Amino acid sequence: MPTIHVSSVIDAPIEKVWERIRDFNGLPSWHPRMVESEIEDGKAATDIGAVRRFKVASGATIREKLVAFSDRDHLTTYAIIEHPAPISNHTATLKLEPVTDGNRTFASWTSTFDAPADKGDEIAAGMGENVFQGGFDALKNHFAKS
Repeated sequence: MPTIHVSSVIDAPIEKVWERIRDFNGLPSWHPRMVESEIEDGKAATDIGAVRRFKVASGATIREKLVAFSDRDHLTTYAIIEHPAPISNHTATLKLEPVTDGNRTFASWTSTFDAPADKGDEIAAGMGENVFQGGFDALKNHFAKS
């Protein structure tokens, strides 16, 4: 079972970073690899069980289910339920914590999933670099301009 852990420090207060990423349907507004998104079945983006269907820049469609959400703890956990890569049992958590030295934000994105033995490391590397670190880089760039 591959495990991914990517973390970063974002030079912005936790409230501002959370405001930018908290919308489960809002990936295209802050992540450069995501181009469109919709919540299925008319649910709210904070409803546990909500399913988002989104497209990535390459054209692939991914569906993810919201498993946990907390404004108080600044976290969201989701599971991929449809993905073009051969993965299953996927769970990921994006969590923010305050860095009191400089009023910054520590961001951590972790994931586990099952994949064929010959594909797991490659999928994990791509997810870690392109999705997780790519998202953190976009957030850092956004707040550097603010």
